[in-house]
Amino acid sequence: MAPYLLLALFLLPALAAGHQHPSTYGSSALSEWRSAKASYYAADPEDAIGGACGFGDLGKHGYGMATVGLSTALFERGAACGGCYEVKCVEDLKYCLPGTSIIVTATNFCAPNFGLPADAGGVCNPPNHHFLLPIQAFEKIALWKAGVMPIQYRRVKCLREGGVRFSVTGRSFFLTVLISNVGGAGDVRSVKIKGTESGWLSMGRNWGQIWHINSDFRGQPLSFELTSSDGKTLTNYNVVPKEWDFGKTYTGKQFLL
Repeated sequence: MAPYLLLALFLLPALAAGHQHPSTYGSSALSEWRSAKASYYAADPEDAIGGACGFGDLGKHGYGMATVGLSTALFERGAACGGCYEVKCVEDLKYCLPGTSIIVTATNFCAPNFGLPADAGGVCNPPNHHFLLPIQAFEKIALWKAGVMPIQYRRVKCLREGGVRFSVTGRSFFLTVLISNVGGAGDVRSVKIKGTESGWLSMGRNWGQIWHINSDFRGQPLSFELTSSDGKTLTNYNVVPKEWDFGKTYTGKQFLL
């Protein structure tokens, strides 16, 4: 298992308020390269399951190993989950693969190690901008011997196959919805839900891209209004049918690029 990945799935109270913070990345920043560093972990099959964004099985949800764990300065308490980044190796002629870059999706959190200084081992400590990549992704831009590498990154639009997915879990009057496979900006910043017996109600960020609300929607078709970090809104009317059940996933429309 990766030493820096936060793979334990538990409810972090701080993540619940993540969507209240304004996005660092507006549409004007999509082509702006920024400096950071990257390292890798030797991924095993267990690393494709779980993660601090709540996506669960990354292969099932279409992310595979083209993923990244973000340091505290980038993770934004889970609000950055689902966003896409183009990453390229820079400055190191010995280990960089010239002319290469990769596109990765934020699916995890690179936890800080406050037992070490930020400039001497605590690679994911604030204020560092750090990308922790599966070795399969890292080796597309640099040789594995590089260890911790200087990189440049920028936010890019996410290209997804199919529509946005809504995975419904919970119990009676407590509803949680994992929102995945989001195109465009990729990171959903606010969610509203509507049943046939209610108006539009705001959902809270439980953690990562799992959203919750305390209300009983059983027996009602459900509609969702999503707003991403670039300010675009997507409404999926009745995407979850009247006969929905906990544990099922439903697919709706996708954000237009």
